[in-house]
Amino acid sequence: MDRQALQERFGILGDSPALRRVLDRVRQVAPPDITVLLEGESGVGKELVATAVHGLSARRHKRLVVVNCGAIPEGLIESELFGAEKGAYTGAVERRTGYFEEADGGTLFLDEIGEMPLQAQVRLLRVLESGQFSRVGGTATLHADVRVIAATNKDLAAEVGAGRFREDLYYRLSAVVLRIPPLRERRDDVVPLFEAFLARFSRQYDAPHLAVTPEAAALLRGYAWPGNVRELRNVAEQAVVLSESGAVAADSLRPHLRGVSAGLALARREAPPAGDVGERELVYRALLELRAEMQEVRAALRSLGARGGLPDGLFAAPPDLDDALDDALEVAYEPPPAPPPPDAADTVFEFEDYTDDAPADYGAPEGDGAAGLPDDLEGALATGLPLPTMEEAEAALIREGLRRFDGNRRQTAEALGISERTLYRKIKDLEAE
Repeated sequence: MDRQALQERFGILGDSPALRRVLDRVRQVAPPDITVLLEGESGVGKELVATAVHGLSARRHKRLVVVNCGAIPEGLIESELFGAEKGAYTGAVERRTGYFEEADGGTLFLDEIGEMPLQAQVRLLRVLESGQFSRVGGTATLHADVRVIAATNKDLAAEVGAGRFREDLYYRLSAVVLRIPPLRERRDDVVPLFEAFLARFSRQYDAPHLAVTPEAAALLRGYAWPGNVRELRNVAEQAVVLSESGAVAADSLRPHLRGVSAGLALARREAPPAGDVGERELVYRALLELRAEMQEVRAALRSLGARGGLPDGLFAAPPDLDDALDDALEVAYEPPPAPPPPDAADTVFEFEDYTDDAPADYGAPEGDGAAGLPDDLEGALATGLPLPTMEEAEAALIREGLRRFDGNRRQTAEALGISERTLYRKIKDLEAE
């Protein structure tokens, strides 16, 4: 079966190089009866890939049993997997068949395998090595012909080092490892996937078909998608249900994208590939998302309060809470290294267009003036450019400083003669506006 037929059969959408590599590996590892470990973030579609592996194997006419190890209480996971004899524990009023017996001849998909307790890991290793097990509370040795596919969103090698996962089981499970890429590494797939979800939910809810505007498409491609395909599907469903027109616009999408309304970030910062994200970067993203969620909750509470006749100030956050979050963001943010000084001959100083007929730039600087600024700023303004307000001029200077120093706040603050903390607060105020 070629890749296109595989995608059509199992409903796997996308044509990015990262996805094509995964599907090519699926076609390779599915026929041999080998244990497969799927690694990837939450929401990337690991269960869909497991279904494809089972569906292309010789076991495809038998059952695929799906078990979420993280959803089973620790005290019950062994009886769920291997079964239990009557009276094996309180409440065991009859013999219970486990998932291994149910999957005999087929495939057992153990999702979130990193959540499995150590005692159950010992029994699982025995089954993988010999195919033999016994029910909880029983002495009879049973046999199950089962292929195991495991999945995790954790770094199992790190879990082994921390003593939370058995090393021998890790090596047994990782005979073949397939890494499912996050959606931020498949940016070419984002808009086609979103449009496919729109079509699906339009049929499901008997709603009009929605087109995606170019601005909305750019926003979708630029967003980091921390929830991956699951988050994309949820946003598409919300867009269909809440749409008031025949198109999905950027403004209607922003409230549904975590972190976009917070300002600096997830939509504007290019997310590095998994494995290259530093701890500081992860903390910074989490703080940005927290601030965005706080703002959304406050807005919702104010709306409810307004309808109930309650004062708006009732829902304001304590000042020290906002200050603490701002301080944490300032500490977590690590600006990129400063680039080499720009060539003055190639630099153009740009002001915002304050009116429709205002010129957008002053041209290249001349003489020994500061790079990017005209020598005679007063003369340039005297040519007829409408005077900006102090707030507009300050905003333009901040944007120019950040552009000139490639986002380095420390150098920008020094050039503007203000503290870095003051600059940070002014940036936050601009974002709020």
